[in-house]
Amino acid sequence: MKNFIYILPFICLFACGEPEPRRPVKTQSGSLIKASVQRNIELLKQEEQIIQQIIANDTLNDYLTSVSGSWYYYNAMNEESDYTPLTDDLVTLNYNLVSLENDTIYTMEEIGTINYKVDKQELFPGLRNSVKLLKENETATFFFPSAMAYGYHGDNNKIGPNVALKSTISILKIDKQKENPDN
Repeated sequence: MKNFIYILPFICLFACGEPEPRRPVKTQSGSLIKASVQRNIELLKQEEQIIQQIIANDTLNDYLTSVSGSWYYYNAMNEESDYTPLTDDLVTLNYNLVSLENDTIYTMEEIGTINYKVDKQELFPGLRNSVKLLKENETATFFFPSAMAYGYHGDNNKIGPNVALKSTISILKIDKQKENPDN
């Protein structure tokens, strides 16, 4: 027993080792993310081809391309003004949402008149960018790939995942804010 008391501290000293971290059972190679990126690239390519086909078949309108990745034509232009909304301006607008097959998803009446503070409120990305292209009393029809619309999530109502949209947007009024340098 006496010897056990002397040996016990040595056993405890040498028995304690460094804690070893747990290793993952399976390592991720990033292939899921790479596959998702590739799938999104292919989807965007297909949607752009459909939109380009619609544009090619439409001989009545002259289409423009926005920097943000949408295509549009003017239904009504305002030649008398050159002011487009800036951040913090309050814009009154109407818009509708239609599928690329011209099936109405939401009418202007269903959506109603919107008062939108530019870059300060949530709208889908395509609409946020498009508002800044139009002047007061202008109307234009825009084509948005799904990434510029409601994306992979949809709107949890009538718009499903990965749906490209067509939208006619009318700017009714622009209230300039005092902070804008152009005032």
